[in-house]
Amino acid sequence: MVEFRYGQFLNYNLAFWRKGCIMSVKNILSFFNQCISLSHYFVQKALILGEICTLANQMVFTSGIMLKVEKNKKVGDNIELVPQLTLDCVIFGFHEASLKVLLLKWKDTDYFSLPGGAVKQIESLDDAAIRILKERTGLDRIFLRQFHTFGKVERYDREEIKQKLSHLVNPDLWYKRPISVGYYALVDYEEVFPNPDSLSESCAWWDLNEIPELLFDHNEILEKALHALRLELSFQPVGLNLLPEKFTMPDMMRMYEAILGKKIDPRNFQKKILKSGIVIKLDEVKKGVAHKSPFLYKFDEIKYAEVLKEGGLFFI
Repeated sequence: MVEFRYGQFLNYNLAFWRKGCIMSVKNILSFFNQCISLSHYFVQKALILGEICTLANQMVFTSGIMLKVEKNKKVGDNIELVPQLTLDCVIFGFHEASLKVLLLKWKDTDYFSLPGGAVKQIESLDDAAIRILKERTGLDRIFLRQFHTFGKVERYDREEIKQKLSHLVNPDLWYKRPISVGYYALVDYEEVFPNPDSLSESCAWWDLNEIPELLFDHNEILEKALHALRLELSFQPVGLNLLPEKFTMPDMMRMYEAILGKKIDPRNFQKKILKSGIVIKLDEVKKGVAHKSPFLYKFDEIKYAEVLKEGGLFFI
């Protein structure tokens, strides 16, 4: 009976922690002391202590005491995060012959910004970017590239940002120097379900040519992301990530035109694409078009990778 009662105690407290409830420092220390002193009563004590250690890794160590981060605090209060380091993500999509960018609209304001977020102490930069992008798009597998680090001493007017967002963000945060790592992502427009974060009221696609004035230095970040994409256009599987599984040759050409910001000769483009062997012509045509229905294609992913590795695709 003793073992059963102690087992109930431990299981109850583990469940209590899993639910994210806030425990006082005194209760936390008491809980750990009791767990350790009672562990010899259990046949599976190694498993129990293993779970305790796992939970401990999810806590934040401050002055040798484990504290659970409270919820519903303003940004800047969370000691679980890497101080003054953020990620800014430029998420590109392609739809109706236009390059699209995902933007957030901040709560109770008319201000927009790129999606982004802080980096947790327990995750790498890439893992943080993958997490943020999944939260905003709902996608697990995303083409992702780190393209620049933004670390100027005066990146933007901190006082102005403080005035605009003080109702959402800890005002003291704006007096600290922020460092941002920029990532760009390529996604299939049709597969994305835009989802705002806790500080935003909406997350939506914008045409690249209609981007509004953004908060912080996000217009500059967007420009650098587009520049990086253009530089890597011939060496990365851009079409494989921006286009749907089946597409027409005009669709592919318009995607390249949207990224490059210039026109491409259609006959020369189609000739180069077909000669490269990266696409497979299907016995299907696109339906619902006004003129002659064009044939559909899909990528030969193996050949696509080989061509990019051997020297890339150049159209202009």
